Amino acid sequence: MGAKPVAGEQTVKEFFAMGGYAFYVWMSFGLTFVVMAAITLSTVLQRKQAIRLVKRKAQINSNSDSVSGQ
Repeated sequence: MGAKPVAGEQTVKEFFAMGGYAFYVWMSFGLTFVVMAAITLSTVLQRKQAIRLVKRKAQINSNSDSVSGQ
């Protein structure tokens, strides 16, 4: 006979097995993580692009104001 499982060992195995649905559960967690990471990355990149655009427009406006003011 094999050794008795350590207290809590079977519970951890059952948790990760998810009652036979582990593949679907962990895939959904993984897919959710990937989608949320992609949304976060997209938001950061769009923010940087918007800031560059605003700075460029501000620079163009300040250059045209200094030229027309002379």
